[in-house]
Amino acid sequence: MRLCVFEDAGVELLEPLTLTRPAFALWCGASSLLDRHRRHVSATEIGAVVRPAVAEWTKLHCPDLAVNDSDWLRRGATVYVNARWLPPHATPLDWSTPRIGLVGHQVAYVVGAAATEAFRDRPEVWLDYCKQSLSPVEAGGTMVEYLYDLVDHNAAALTEDEQQFRTTIPRAIKPELAIIGPTEKFLAAATANLEPHVVADTRHGPVFIDDGAVIQAFTRLEGPCYIGKNSWIVGGKVSGSTIGPTCRIGGEVQASIVLGYSNKCHDGFLGHSYVGSWVNLAAGTQTSDLRNDYNSIRVHVAGVRVATGRTKVGSFIGDHTKTGLGTLLNTGSVIGAFCNVLACGSLSPPIIPSFCEYLNGRIADRCNLGQLLHTAAIVMRRRGWDLTDTDKDLICALYDQTADYRQCVIRDNEFRHSRRNGQTA
Repeated sequence: MRLCVFEDAGVELLEPLTLTRPAFALWCGASSLLDRHRRHVSATEIGAVVRPAVAEWTKLHCPDLAVNDSDWLRRGATVYVNARWLPPHATPLDWSTPRIGLVGHQVAYVVGAAATEAFRDRPEVWLDYCKQSLSPVEAGGTMVEYLYDLVDHNAAALTEDEQQFRTTIPRAIKPELAIIGPTEKFLAAATANLEPHVVADTRHGPVFIDDGAVIQAFTRLEGPCYIGKNSWIVGGKVSGSTIGPTCRIGGEVQASIVLGYSNKCHDGFLGHSYVGSWVNLAAGTQTSDLRNDYNSIRVHVAGVRVATGRTKVGSFIGDHTKTGLGTLLNTGSVIGAFCNVLACGSLSPPIIPSFCEYLNGRIADRCNLGQLLHTAAIVMRRRGWDLTDTDKDLICALYDQTADYRQCVIRDNEFRHSRRNGQTA
């Protein structure tokens, strides 16, 4: 079966994580959205239609995909799946009957329509045509609107992934491991290294430990929970969370998703949050995910303040962002890519745009792009990766793309700072 995963305008609301990757590269459960689509459709050949800004990045990091390739799209019958769709946990459907699958009014998938030339550049126009020409059906599953939707559905997705993980990773219980709950819900790769005095609690869901992961002594893992390939858990407590590959995690992590190659080695709390790649949360970094008055939380997404309707929302942190010692992240914070957030004795602001530094209560532009690229190269080299020319081009373009929003937030922060210090009427 041929599968094409496409992005629509909704990916903007998944920033800052989608600033540096296509939406289908986001994780929920023990795999990316792309892998979930692949399994759901039983795809043997996969293409993708993504924003021009991330097209070259996608070609580099997903070499098995035909990216924005009109010739590939015309080559044969194809199932088109929205990158933001989180499919239902069900047996794969019959993908030969023409129809359009909807979640509410949003398109989850299209079967039986040929992509026009406009599809690559303006998917929404083609989707409107499909709505008029194909029979609509209820697609099931969830259309991911915001990053906190992925956080909300992560525990259920992890539970659904148990059978898939069981077929790919042989179960190997270490004799020194203490399991509370059903032992069959603890699944660890034979290459995983579990030190003595590790506790896995499977009463509320499975615990998965992937190839090469290291779980150090005095760690408590509470299911549903996934520890990615070659990640280290260096003590503390991880519950209801997904930890991507090659991370270093300590302290307490609750109901969160951390993409690959990020570090939170030291004590500190991370809750109900979504963290990108190459992020470093310094010792004592604390994330507030609950207001003192227990009211619902608002977050700023793409320049708009959104009412989440939720009482627990942590932080959403873009790639290559770092915090300093003792940083206090505010409830519902949105922190862009390539930020540097330093402690100032109080909570950080709820919005810190990409390529900004927060220091002494003020937000400033990190305008030395060359230095940022140099630091990123060092960080990536420590984990065996190179900062490629494609990566550099994406970062430089992103700096320009986010400039107007960055300056707007900086001006607003300066006004507020001046008012607090009595410098304005």
